[in-house]
Amino acid sequence: MKRDLPAVAAGQRIGLLGGSFDPPHAGHIHISLQALRGFGLDRVWWLVSPGNPLKADAPSDLTGRMAACAAIIDDARIEATDIEAQLGTRYTAETLHKLLPFYPQVKFVWLMGADNLAGFHRWQDWRGIMAMVPVGVLPRPGAQEGAMQSVAALEFANHRLSTDMAASLSTCKPPCWTLLSGPTVDISSTEIRKKGVHDL
Repeated sequence: MKRDLPAVAAGQRIGLLGGSFDPPHAGHIHISLQALRGFGLDRVWWLVSPGNPLKADAPSDLTGRMAACAAIIDDARIEATDIEAQLGTRYTAETLHKLLPFYPQVKFVWLMGADNLAGFHRWQDWRGIMAMVPVGVLPRPGAQEGAMQSVAALEFANHRLSTDMAASLSTCKPPCWTLLSGPTVDISSTEIRKKGVHDL
């Protein structure tokens, strides 16, 4: 590994937000803050991916993306990490398999946008992910209805936690998931790259 994994106190509740963050933007901050509040988390780790297996285009240099993340994060509870590069993983299920044993006393929640839930069944070993950690789904513009009708949502409908219980998600035994509602920020890294704007 390049360096030590982040140090964490026992009992912490940490949300894991994966992505290429190419570039990071206000939407990432927005959903991280939503997750901290809505799921009762202590911290959110951004897992800045070396590369997204579901995207054909390779992201820009990891070091540059890490620096860009650090530049926009203004909350001590949010941290950009290169954990996947350290672990040598690319797929979420593989990352969790390797990461969780390092932190047996930490309560992790996998975070994703509602748009990701709609295509979650295409992720490698997605059922295994559901079995390993609670999953917290965050609102994304125009994605709520599709998310609720997704393959994953329907298959795990009986394991959905009601919204008013979302703050206890990290204490749930997986499979367990919930979908928050609330305001959204309509920004995507793809659109920023197309416009050539990197300061959102």
